[in-house]
Amino acid sequence: MTDPAFIHRFVPAPTLATAPTLLLLHGTGGNEEDLLDLGQSLLPDANLLSPRGKVLEGAMPRFFRRLAEGVFDLEDLKFRTHELAEFVTTMAQAYRFNPHKVVAVGYSNGANIAASLLLQEPNVLRAAVLLHAMVPFVPNTLPDLTGKPVFLSAGRADPIVAPENTQQLATLLGQAGADVVLHWQPGGHQLSREEFEAARTWLSKRDF
Repeated sequence: MTDPAFIHRFVPAPTLATAPTLLLLHGTGGNEEDLLDLGQSLLPDANLLSPRGKVLEGAMPRFFRRLAEGVFDLEDLKFRTHELAEFVTTMAQAYRFNPHKVVAVGYSNGANIAASLLLQEPNVLRAAVLLHAMVPFVPNTLPDLTGKPVFLSAGRADPIVAPENTQQLATLLGQAGADVVLHWQPGGHQLSREEFEAARTWLSKRDF
């Protein structure tokens, strides 16, 4: 039995029960405060649920272990993905937000575990914004993601996530039936203003 508890922040929207909830998932070394302003700017009328990753790499929180840069501990990834899914379900009951309107917004390590949620726990997320994500793993059987909206953004010069890896993730999610938009920007691994605006525009056109 996993312990679903995470250190986290929850910021309710005025229409808590009917509003979508952004599940904010930080990158390596971040915490539960990092993406609150980003979430508020992306979708001002949403609830914000922002957990801190439980795994420490040195002193840096992450959502799952890695063995080296870009090499993931797949057993830990599987365990942590299910743990995060359980956390979201538990928090929906505790805070009384709609569990069918959860939209992941993840950056880097947070985007990778959000992609893992899509592949392992597809019913947890209504949609996802994956910022600088890579393929977390390739499942033996693809989930049914038919019509699930996914926004992917990546840098052509990203030294951490190779462009072909992002393209592979977009293809994988598309093969599972997701409605994938892949947005390229010319920079590296840092989140740019231009891709933030692209993500915000994309979210504004979704009916959650």
